Amino acid sequence: MGELSSAVKNTVESAFHHVLVRGELSGFKRAASGHLYFALKDDDAVLEGVCWRGTAAKLSITPEDGMEVIATGRVTTYAGRSKYQIVVESLELAGEGALLKLLQDRQKRLLGEGLFDEDRKRQIPFLPETIGVVTSPTGAVIRDILHRLNDRFPRTVILWPVIVQGDGAADQISKAIRGFDTRTPNATTPRPDLLIVARGGGSLEDLWAFNEENVVRAVAECSIPVISAVGHETDTTLIDYAADLRAPTPTAAAEMAVPVRMELIGQISDASRRMNAGISRQIEECRVQVEGLGRGLPNLQRSIDEAAQRLDEWDERLGLSLDSGLANRKNRIAVLSAGLRHPDPILRRAGEQLNDVSKALDRTLHQSIRDRDSDLMRVGSLLESYSYRRTLDRGFALVTGADGSTLRNAADVNSGMPLSIEFRDGRATAIATGLTNPTIPPTNVSAKKTKKSVKPDKRQGTLL
Repeated sequence: MGELSSAVKNTVESAFHHVLVRGELSGFKRAASGHLYFALKDDDAVLEGVCWRGTAAKLSITPEDGMEVIATGRVTTYAGRSKYQIVVESLELAGEGALLKLLQDRQKRLLGEGLFDEDRKRQIPFLPETIGVVTSPTGAVIRDILHRLNDRFPRTVILWPVIVQGDGAADQISKAIRGFDTRTPNATTPRPDLLIVARGGGSLEDLWAFNEENVVRAVAECSIPVISAVGHETDTTLIDYAADLRAPTPTAAAEMAVPVRMELIGQISDASRRMNAGISRQIEECRVQVEGLGRGLPNLQRSIDEAAQRLDEWDERLGLSLDSGLANRKNRIAVLSAGLRHPDPILRRAGEQLNDVSKALDRTLHQSIRDRDSDLMRVGSLLESYSYRRTLDRGFALVTGADGSTLRNAADVNSGMPLSIEFRDGRATAIATGLTNPTIPPTNVSAKKTKKSVKPDKRQGTLL
């Protein structure tokens, strides 16, 4: 899949490496990294666009939703979302009509905020000691102002050099005005008593930097009186309404600043222009040469820009996933907490069950002891029934020798042997005197009947 995406990317970029697209800005977003993301749309289609941070800082306009612009760049693909987009290299408003509409809307809004009120304007000093000038250091405007000031009344002039059109011009101009305003009187460079913001004439697009909101606010908030001298007499910019005084030309601004007039030094101005033109041509030739050498190198910046775009996307997705994860875990904890029961009823029920089991165990133990006692008595009775003492109770006697051994046969008895005879109710000792007729088998009659019916045999000796 990666090989297919790379092939599509190479095909699109080779076919549309330089395009101009006109459309309306929509969904404009400036990422934390400084990159710009937006969409260009018309009645038929929508084209995603991106402008890298380095290019965004050089744009001649500040993009806003609803602007109709002409975007210059190259079409490429973004494999992370399987879409194509334009990488913008320059951005400008589409036609003078769009510029005029934007200018009118901005003028109405700033007028509603009171930035153009007459009661906010300050009096221009009659003879300022120091004059600050905000303009291009290489153009004819500063020369005109200096010459006019020298002709009418030489004054100390402090120039804050800026670019007066193109990318970054508005930021430089606003910073220059605020820089003069924040300078302290006891600084090494004196604080101006009057400011002149000037540039030569041009088209509406050329003068657009002086219609930017940050420049207008800087002029309106400046505590030093400001003379606006932008363009020719017929040219009007928004800082003309915010300034304390409007001059039709930069030369007229110098005339309004001091009561003395002088002519421009044409030769210096012409030499300055020729020098600037020569430098510009040399820079252009070097640029073309560097671009030619750069074509043989891999476009590292493009890879870095695409990685930066993915990083911006991942950063956004990470923030959303963290918020969603925390919310899900909070809901899960709430659900689990709601399902928990108080431990007291559980412990009480378990105690009751333990008490019941204890009682049952006690009953079982006593019953088991009784059953074991009954079994023991039964076995004891059985054992007792097999005891030789029961035989003694029936009239028999147990004859043992002196060593305690049982004498079972008459042949084991010798004359004069001491004997021990155990009866039912006790023991008696005797001495054997002799043995007669040892082969007579024992009779199966009781002792009482023997005494009554059997006569003693005189042939048998007595044991007592």
